[in-house]
Amino acid sequence: MHGTRDDHLIARKFSDPDRTAKGERRARVALRKLETLWINTGTLCNIECANCYIESSPTNDRLVYFSAADARKVYDEIAELALGTREIGFTGGEPFLNPEMIQMARDALDRGFEVLILTNAMRPMQRPRVKAGLLGLQRDHGARLTIRVSMDHYTADYHDTERGPGSFASTRDGLDWLAQNGFNVSIAGRTMWDEPEPEAREGYARLIAERGWPIDASDPSQLVLFPEMDETADVPEITEACWGILGKSPDSVMCASSRMIVKRKGASEPTVLPCTLLPYDRAFEMGATLRESFGADGGMFENGAVKLCHPHCSKFCVLGGASCSG
Repeated sequence: MHGTRDDHLIARKFSDPDRTAKGERRARVALRKLETLWINTGTLCNIECANCYIESSPTNDRLVYFSAADARKVYDEIAELALGTREIGFTGGEPFLNPEMIQMARDALDRGFEVLILTNAMRPMQRPRVKAGLLGLQRDHGARLTIRVSMDHYTADYHDTERGPGSFASTRDGLDWLAQNGFNVSIAGRTMWDEPEPEAREGYARLIAERGWPIDASDPSQLVLFPEMDETADVPEITEACWGILGKSPDSVMCASSRMIVKRKGASEPTVLPCTLLPYDRAFEMGATLRESFGADGGMFENGAVKLCHPHCSKFCVLGGASCSG
């Protein structure tokens, strides 16, 4: 787990699925229960952020639109396997660019799932057709629907530096509309400006009070502040001994309770991945179905358990304590 300035060791980090650069047995995380299934709706987005971990943009279609028919097959499999999954999360790209987003959410809600949709709340969400669809979902299933809005900072200057001029105002207007119409809303912010967390929460709290949004900035589930992800940064590797050293349980890590399913461009069937953070790394593919993913073995997996062989596993999940789930 300990960092090192030895360039040779740094170069060998995360190169062996089973052993760290120091030869220690790498930590593994088994799926305790599939609490949340994430569906990536596609990597296309209406904007291109300066530091987007999934490189979403108006032209990136490496992950194509997930269809309502594909989603229904996944919901069917959850029922057939009696997995007891609580939540379906939708991420992107910008989910509301997907023309079948509202239908996928409705199908999930109709089956009794909780639904979490991640959005920038900008123009794609604010189109009349989408607003009408959302209002229908709110009317029929509002208690089980949450919209999490990406607002990188509580000031326009910092937010627009990341997402482009005018994006803060558009996102603010989208949040206004959601709040005025009684939606369960939360905010996803970022910690990339070296601002102490209490100070950041106080800043968001002032904005939230000013706008009248039904969000408690002190509640980490309502204002989620994500650590930054940089695959080139030197981060510690997580060994089996780290659980005791850190006083953490493997069950607290996102891949103990979540999986993500995507549709790659040109692929005939979806692909299951251990989490939302590794959309492109084919070494982390677990199969085309949930049943296949549970038995994934070899490479980055051991009898379905995920070997923590990526910098994001360390910085974001274990040391950062973050999770994309609601």
